[in-house]
Order: sequence, then structure tokens, then C-alpha cells
Amino acid sequence: MQHAIEQEPGGPLWRKIVDFPLCALMIGVVIFGCIVTVGVLFQKSHPPMAEVEFAVLFALLNLALCFIADKLVLRHLGERPRDDLRFRGAGEQLGLGLLIGLLLFAAVVGVAAMAGAYRIISCCSTVQLLIVLFGAGITAAVTEEFFFRGILFRWIEEFAGSWAALLVTALLFGLAHRANPNATWFSSFAIAVEAGILLGGAYMLTRSLWLPIGLHAAWNFAEGYIFDVPVSGLPEQGLVTAKLSGPVLLSGGDFGLEASVIAVVIAGSAGAWFVWTAARRGQLVQPLWVRKRDLA
Repeated sequence: MQHAIEQEPGGPLWRKIVDFPLCALMIGVVIFGCIVTVGVLFQKSHPPMAEVEFAVLFALLNLALCFIADKLVLRHLGERPRDDLRFRGAGEQLGLGLLIGLLLFAAVVGVAAMAGAYRIISCCSTVQLLIVLFGAGITAAVTEEFFFRGILFRWIEEFAGSWAALLVTALLFGLAHRANPNATWFSSFAIAVEAGILLGGAYMLTRSLWLPIGLHAAWNFAEGYIFDVPVSGLPEQGLVTAKLSGPVLLSGGDFGLEASVIAVVIAGSAGAWFVWTAARRGQLVQPLWVRKRDLA
């Protein structure tokens, strides 16, 4: 059974225009642009402080701006308004996402180690914990999920349906990492499959950003801080010192394990399960023109 979005009858013309999916999408993009601008200005004008302090403050700033944008604007838009950052169930979904993300990347590392593509050289302690946690973990997870799933996926889905939203946002998510250090076209394809489908499927299943935020944050944190693997091509200092070697298809090369077939298979399979479960529970949304035809 397909999940349908019903149009509320009546209302002023301006409201109908604002609630039209593509208009709501543009409003969301403009709002996100404002959030990014504030972040850039903060980076350029903040008073001198330690790197750890900056990472924490920058993460809190982005989190606060996304919350404000969601509560004041985004949750009121659309044919059937909803709050993607609702407090009810947030802790459970966030915790589940953190657990799944950690287990998924641990599985990737385990398979890579058995294949001889990953090995630990030594153990070490590092003061980079908070930097990676708030930088690669919280900041990236919140802002990227807010934009790719909370804005792009939501309004593309409301206009063109779930399948189109999943495909478009997965491709855009992969392309967004094309400019990262050591990126290749295969690494972008890998991220589109393993992360785009995984995070999009988590959003489809829960209609909330908390599960994908938890998945995203735990994956990045485990990757960089725990296992000392480059995070989307960006090197980090982990709890251990590790080395990737062997065929690029298994190790991901200089980009890291995200560009390996191991991550594509493991995370892509988990994402496919999320999508299949969402479809089985009737969470798929038909395109706007199909919904209007069915209501006619």
C-alpha cells in the first residue's frame, strides 16, 4: 500500500504557492544558504581560541541554526506539515542510529582486515577526540542531513515521489564529495550507494532526521577517531595508528574505506533493507501528479 499525501482544501493563494513542493524546496535551500553564510562569517570573525573550543562552538552554532530553521519555518511547509526534528522519540532514534553506524563501520573494518587491506600498526592516545567528534561527527552529520534529507529529499519526494528523491539525493550526495582530497568518480559512486541509500532509507523509514544523523555521526566518528581511516578523503588521527594497503577496490586507496567495495556492499545492503522495510510498511510516497489523479 502506497503512502499518500493529501492536499488540504482551500486556503489563500500565497499559502498554496509556498506549500507547493518545489517552492518549499527553494525556501529550504535559501534558508540553508543563510545557515552556511553565518557559519562562514563565524569562521572568519571568531575571537582567537583553541581548535577544540572552535570545533565545539561551531558544532553548537550549526545545531542551533538548524533547529531554529526547522521549528520556525520548515516544519510548517508542505501539503502535510511535519517536524523532522521532533523531540518525541529523538533519543531512541539517535541512539539507535549511533549504534548502527558504529557497527556498520566496524564490520567494514573487520572485513577489510580479514582481506589484508587494513591493519593496526600501534595504539595511541590523541587530543583530537573532541575535534573529530564535533567536526567530522556532529557538525557534518547535522548540517548534511538537514540539507540532503530534511530539505532536498523531503521536497523532491513530495513532488516526484520516493524513488526519485532517493535516486537524486544519493547522486547529489556522492557528487558533493567529488571535490574532497583524493576523491575519484568511483569514490563518489560508492558514497552515493553506501551513504545515499543508507541515510535516505533511514529517513524514509522514520520520517525523522534523528536516525540518519546518528548513523552519519557514528560512521564518521568510528572511521576517523577509532579506526584511523580517512573520513571521505580527509585524514584523521585515531585511537590506533592504522594502515590501508592492497587493491584499491578493497582498501579504497588514499580516499579511505568509503571508496571500497566492502563499504559499498555492507552499507548498501543495510540501506536496501531500510528502503525495503519502508516500502513494506507503506512509507513510499507517490509523485504529486499520481496523487492528484487518484484524488480526482
